[in-house]
Amino acid sequence: MERSSAVPDFSKPHILILGGTTEAATLARSLADGFSDRLALTTSLAGRTRAPGALPGQVRSGGFGGAEALADYLKDQRVAIVIDATHPFATQISANAVTACETASVPRLALSRAPWKVTPGDNWTYFDSVEAAAENLTQFGRRAFLTVGIQELAPFASLADIWFLVRLIDRPADLAPFSDFQAITGRGPFSVEGERELMESHKIDVLVSKASGGTATAAKLEAARLLGLPVVMVRRPPPPVGPVVHDVPAAIDWIIVRLGS
Repeated sequence: MERSSAVPDFSKPHILILGGTTEAATLARSLADGFSDRLALTTSLAGRTRAPGALPGQVRSGGFGGAEALADYLKDQRVAIVIDATHPFATQISANAVTACETASVPRLALSRAPWKVTPGDNWTYFDSVEAAAENLTQFGRRAFLTVGIQELAPFASLADIWFLVRLIDRPADLAPFSDFQAITGRGPFSVEGERELMESHKIDVLVSKASGGTATAAKLEAARLLGLPVVMVRRPPPPVGPVVHDVPAAIDWIIVRLGS
């Protein structure tokens, strides 16, 4: 576990962003640009991405060790506000944040990217888990564009009768036991034309995605619609209890109200 050695300026309100998403990075930069003289800022990253982009303020990498340890961190670091801007499927850290903030009496806001909405021409089938999506995938195609992230690959790896185009942010050293696949790397935002060309060139006949929402990877859904491809979609879990906003300006407004300036 890696942590920043720098100490926030405790003379200023200290904001902790639970990050790792585009929204978290945008919020950190917006706060630094507009309020750097009035706020101390720390962004916490899970440490799963090898080369995250540069962020303003302090950056902490690695887990906290559970809700109790996070509550202790909030107290020790005099955190005034927690913004949970983690991935919508990062349910454990969000649950820990709810408990820790209640324990430490720290206000918490969830910055959760807007959900995707079905539009005319979309052919989406929802499943409640990655495992269920994998179990039913052969009903939809034999050449799958798999975009569920590195943590969710295992249920698909044993499907020997499907060829996979696997897209990840970082390529792992080993994708065993996948036997018939091609791995590519990329970080959104992607273009609709680029996604369409990618699917056509690899003769993709089904897209597999988690219902993550937001704009960075939405182009693949439009490309699938234009190509008439089915989408196997893993249903998004419900947001954590408490206040939720779907964009950075709304999060900044909430912070200003909470801090009273």
